[in-house]
Amino acid sequence: MTSAGTERRPLKPVMRKSTAAMIADSVRGALERGDLPPGAQLGEAELARQLGVSRGPLREGLQRLTQEGLLLSIRNRGLFVIEMTPDRVRDMYVARSAVERAAAEQIHLGTPEEAGAELLKITDAMSATAEVDDRSGVGEADIAFHDVLVGFAGSPRLSRMHRTLLTETRMGIHALDPTYDGDDTRVAEHRAIARSFIERDPAETDRLLQLHMADAVRRLIHEEEEQPPAS
Repeated sequence: MTSAGTERRPLKPVMRKSTAAMIADSVRGALERGDLPPGAQLGEAELARQLGVSRGPLREGLQRLTQEGLLLSIRNRGLFVIEMTPDRVRDMYVARSAVERAAAEQIHLGTPEEAGAELLKITDAMSATAEVDDRSGVGEADIAFHDVLVGFAGSPRLSRMHRTLLTETRMGIHALDPTYDGDDTRVAEHRAIARSFIERDPAETDRLLQLHMADAVRRLIHEEEEQPPAS
């Protein structure tokens, strides 16, 4: 029993993922791992068999990924994994830059030191994997760094957008074989971004993120770095 004047608080419903959402997550994971390569055509019958689901929820799950831009529906031909073209990579990083810079701005309005300390831990892990030449480990730490950065902004919308962009990033890494002069440079870029939060320097964070995104595009599509005009 409740005491007089005490209001009962209704229980919050337990949130459960729909079958379509779980299908979308499973296929998204396959895209991230490169199990479904760019340009591949998806067969409903084979996917339904592999996932152990019926056609209805499968189509709904695939439609979600189509809306996210990860799959392409071509009339009278079927459903295909998007191709990671140079133009798509550039556009993806335009969006990533916008999301991560917006997230950084929100972090600096709160407790940037906390975010910076957590990001430094990830950078230390990245450095440790680089020392043993674990390229896969470095890549996973890289993705985790940016995922945590956006998460610290506390914006569900930014996080949702960023999740799709990170899937595309992984697809690009698998498809395009990025070039790196050395993982030490990669680690140093992330460490500088983390320290800019600890030092509460939003302008420096923004500058470093822009440089980092531009460098990532150059490495993914093997563009030559622009040289300043001769004086």
